[in-house]
Amino acid sequence: MNKARLEWVMSGLKQYALTTAEDQFLKTVLGDFDKNHALTERQEDRLETFYKEKSQSIPNKKYDRFSVMKSTPKKVKPQRPRAKAI
Repeated sequence: MNKARLEWVMSGLKQYALTTAEDQFLKTVLGDFDKNHALTERQEDRLETFYKEKSQSIPNKKYDRFSVMKSTPKKVKPQRPRAKAI
């Protein structure tokens, strides 16, 4: 796994609520990568699996992406009937 891929996976995981064990695993992975400039195959597999599992759940964003649908529609003024021209 290269540095760009690792950063992309980590940025994707930041939008989810992580348990303390998951957070500790990510810190360990980052530390190992900074130290060795590589990850073990087991760490890579576990990180990829972890990312796939989290990406299937709903992210914990500050806004609700369906909030637009839940909002009340704007009131529309009724149109006046037009007078017919003779």
